[in-house]
Amino acid sequence: MNSPTERPRFAEAVRFWLLLGCISFGGPAGQIAIMHAELVEKRRWVDEATFLRALDLCMLLPGPEAMQLATWLGWRLHGLRGGLIAGALFVLPAAVLLALLAWAYMRFGHLPVTAAVAFGLQAAVLGLIVHALQRIGTRVLRTPLAIALAVGALAALALLRWPFPWVLAGAALAGLAAWRFRPHWLPAGGLHGGGEGGQAGTRPSLARAALRAAVLTAVWWAPLLALAAWLGFDSTAWAMGRFFGQAALVTLGGAYAVLPYVAERAVHAQGWLDAGQMMTGLGLAETTPGPLILVLEFVGFVGAWQHPDLPSPLASAWLGAGVAVWATFLPSFLFVLTLAPWVERIARVGAAAAMLGAITAAVVGVIAQLALWFGARLLGGQDAVGAALVLGIAAATWWAVGIRRWPVYAVVPAAALLAAALQAAR
Repeated sequence: MNSPTERPRFAEAVRFWLLLGCISFGGPAGQIAIMHAELVEKRRWVDEATFLRALDLCMLLPGPEAMQLATWLGWRLHGLRGGLIAGALFVLPAAVLLALLAWAYMRFGHLPVTAAVAFGLQAAVLGLIVHALQRIGTRVLRTPLAIALAVGALAALALLRWPFPWVLAGAALAGLAAWRFRPHWLPAGGLHGGGEGGQAGTRPSLARAALRAAVLTAVWWAPLLALAAWLGFDSTAWAMGRFFGQAALVTLGGAYAVLPYVAERAVHAQGWLDAGQMMTGLGLAETTPGPLILVLEFVGFVGAWQHPDLPSPLASAWLGAGVAVWATFLPSFLFVLTLAPWVERIARVGAAAAMLGAITAAVVGVIAQLALWFGARLLGGQDAVGAALVLGIAAATWWAVGIRRWPVYAVVPAAALLAAALQAAR
């Protein structure tokens, strides 16, 4: 039986969401664990069943599930303003910090010590990707269907060069078909159901949901279209806004899953940055709080710096970072705040759970492709000593995070400093 909950004052909730945004290290698992410990167990602002059902919904949606969970919980406590504040404060502290780190990288990246630090970050990222592959694969690949979906996703990306959205769509259709015709192929378990949900006194309304979706869609695209009208539809800012908005719609399975798609488009198709810069950005995003998908802010900052729309590269970079954050996270507000009153009904849809499970299995293959892509580019061109250093730092990162369970935000900077020291000694 759930313990009674206590609704906080709005100002008290705002203070908590700001604190959470500053300490939300550890990726989605760590961030969700912090919210559960603080909101369910300690403060009792929400009960266990409601928390789990909201998490189920957020896992079904594209976008960072921890940020979306915070948005839904904020809505649950204080309505629309609560959801907007909770989601924004979950992202903003990390976004400011990452923008400053991106500026330091672009300003001082030509220095040997900075290049060595970036080298260490990239090697550490390779170890983190291997750890993510092992962790998710161990949890997900428990049925022949799951293994087949993972291998198929890897082959589709690495050999057939399928676009990432096609891979997700194919996996979802396979999960839906299995749920319909071969349900025993799917892993046991399901989404959490039962109980009553929604904000107190709020009944689902299609008209209200449609209006909210229309308003949030307009809020999402109006500033981007205004930028296009100002700078031109051939500008970097508009191309980024359009691309990051599209990427936000296929961010299923976590940031690692969508990174091959982002890297392919941002590095090869658009040429906004190179593979080394992409890996450095991921390393910096790993060291900051907030969602890992904030790496797209780094892409926006560096890409706009190197392809400026404004007379000042720095001003263009700040604009690119802002466009990336806006286009990436506004869809999450749209999805969560529109669907918030229907959490209970959506959480009971077996077909949705089957599609999510299939996509998660395919994500294992996507992450394997990411490891191959990053590894090939990081090791390419290295001499024997450099290659040994890359593999050594990657292995040490994997051991520290995966075996010793040391926090990522401590391990990654340590790897960067170690690389700088070793490079100086060469």
